[in-house]
Amino acid sequence: MKATWKPHTEHGKLSSEDRQELPESVYAFPKLRKEPMTDASHVRDAMARFDQVEGASDSDRDQAFANIHEAAKHYKIHMTEKRWQDFGKRPQTRHPAHTS
Repeated sequence: MKATWKPHTEHGKLSSEDRQELPESVYAFPKLRKEPMTDASHVRDAMARFDQVEGASDSDRDQAFANIHEAAKHYKIHMTEKRWQDFGKRPQTRHPAHTS
């Protein structure tokens, strides 16, 4: 799927009013207007919260993954995920206090 994400000049913490003014092209999930990516921090947030977005179809997630990938390239963020199904599947390391 082709990315629809485009860089935007708004940076930093976004109020709900600010979010209303943003174009769809800055969102990971443009149809749902969820996870705006206006700087590197917001791209990392979109990656971390990807599997928490409710009401998104597989098609929405395909689009969001393409958008996150494009934004990550723009902001020089290394992504190890190759498909959206990889988000949230990183193995957790065992806490050293819980050795058997």
